[in-house]
Amino acid sequence: MAGLSATADTRLYASAIAIVSGIYSIAAAITGMGSMPMSDSLVLALGVVVLLHGIALLTPLADRFGRASGPLMVVWAAIMLGNQAVSATSASGPMIDGSSWDGGMVAIAVLMLASGLIMVRGREM
Repeated sequence: MAGLSATADTRLYASAIAIVSGIYSIAAAITGMGSMPMSDSLVLALGVVVLLHGIALLTPLADRFGRASGPLMVVWAAIMLGNQAVSATSASGPMIDGSSWDGGMVAIAVLMLASGLIMVRGREM
């Protein structure tokens, strides 16, 4: 892999982050780790989209994304973080006394945000 360009390396990192984020989001929604049913539905849908985006970055289809991939990663991360903020500040179910952040989801969303910002910045170089 020594012959890869910085753009190809960035794409591989972004793909890895998106695939892990998508799988984590899907697993969190399916196992009901979220505190709100609406949140679980959003997390599941977003997880599928992010996973497909990550897989697409490993294929020739990535060239069709062109410059949109970085901004898309930023959007996915913002939705994930926004959903966490809403879940953490909304009323929880009767079995839960107080809301909390899903630390794994937040960490992955921050990594995805950083990856998207690097990809956006990279297109100007």
